[in-house]
Amino acid sequence: MEMLSKFLTGAMNSVTSKCMVFLVTVLILRALLFPSFPGFDGIEWSNLVYIRTPLLNFDFGIRQDKFLVVPQIVWGLNNQKIAFARACLTARMLNRTLLMPSLSASLFYKEMDLLQPISFDKIFQFEKFNSLCHGFVRLGRYSDVLNRTEVLEMEKGSGRRWTVERDLSQLKEHGKGSFDDHEVIRIVGKNPFLWHDHWPVKDYARIFECLYLTEEIAKEVDRVVSRIRAVGRKITGNTQAVEIQSNITDDGPSFQPLPYVAVHMRIEIDWMIHCKNLERRLNTNKICSGKKEIVERVRNIAGLKTPVVVYLAVADKLLNNSSILEGCEDGFVPFEKKKLGVDGIYKKYPYLIQSAIDYEVCLRADTFVGNSFSTFSSLIVLERTQKMIRMNGTNLCGENVRWPSYAYNIPVTSNGPKRWVTNMSESSLQSISYGTNHISC
Repeated sequence: MEMLSKFLTGAMNSVTSKCMVFLVTVLILRALLFPSFPGFDGIEWSNLVYIRTPLLNFDFGIRQDKFLVVPQIVWGLNNQKIAFARACLTARMLNRTLLMPSLSASLFYKEMDLLQPISFDKIFQFEKFNSLCHGFVRLGRYSDVLNRTEVLEMEKGSGRRWTVERDLSQLKEHGKGSFDDHEVIRIVGKNPFLWHDHWPVKDYARIFECLYLTEEIAKEVDRVVSRIRAVGRKITGNTQAVEIQSNITDDGPSFQPLPYVAVHMRIEIDWMIHCKNLERRLNTNKICSGKKEIVERVRNIAGLKTPVVVYLAVADKLLNNSSILEGCEDGFVPFEKKKLGVDGIYKKYPYLIQSAIDYEVCLRADTFVGNSFSTFSSLIVLERTQKMIRMNGTNLCGENVRWPSYAYNIPVTSNGPKRWVTNMSESSLQSISYGTNHISC
């Protein structure tokens, strides 16, 4: 140490020597403070922060210079949302950024060549997604890829022999070693909705919370909801909003627009054929419900104040069938988009955006009633349950809770629909993806 001291004292006479002293000091401090992080000098630091030189572009938990590409996401809106979330969670497991996938604007199940691809950011807000899901999952753009290495293709297996265990093993294998050296991994094969599920409901819920419609589509939703509430004011004779005590702050009373009920009414012929076959296969009679049953059970919801507007989310093929609005007694006034005069809003857009608008209208409803074997209904209930939890809800199945949901295909003693919240402790999304009669409450 004495020799080192003499060297440092003499070395202060020149700028070059001062730089050398600074470098020596940094090296000594590094050796003392970071002895357990051998990867600090270039690529990875404790597997948490990935540093890409020379850009020094990093994100806690998710690498920004390793990417995952998935096949085009297809089928109905909520099948696509589940598929998207599963792709995000797959990328998270591989510690990679998911390159923004293509969704499908049209609804074709078999004619793949007729699918109309639409970019994710035409439906949902890209930057807001990354902001809200920061550190959990991350979306990237294809312009982020530097093309420094060849793309590695990972083919998803299929059939009964491709078990959950084999699928998980494949993912783990591609997250290390020579596989992980590739800048881009592209998964080829089936739609992500059909991939094996390795993640709990709460992980999916976290991703769904990050999905916000673009401003253009959100404004269309506002127009539809405003029209529903305007009809409600006319029916009840109220021209002002209803004053209620705020459940969010203690600043005194707040104002909430007149409530409405949204019913996801599945009675179209192709659905009825599907659900009857499903009932036979599962040996149950609690999947299909006709219009009369649905109306009767909605009318028997305990504590529902009338008169009330009932918005019917129905397939377009039923809009010209006036009978779907018949059978409601005084106090329950049903409307669908055509009778509301908002069908022109929907017609401007392809199927996927139409469905996204209807989904949000149902999500915002004060009371929602759906079918527990419908993915559309199930995802709405999941998001409403998460919303109740975020509002510090404890007794989710109690009376007088905000945002209650019901399953009209499962009657209770009063012949009303069964209260419905999502079991957020489930280990997979199985019951939401394919339906169940075993609902909470």
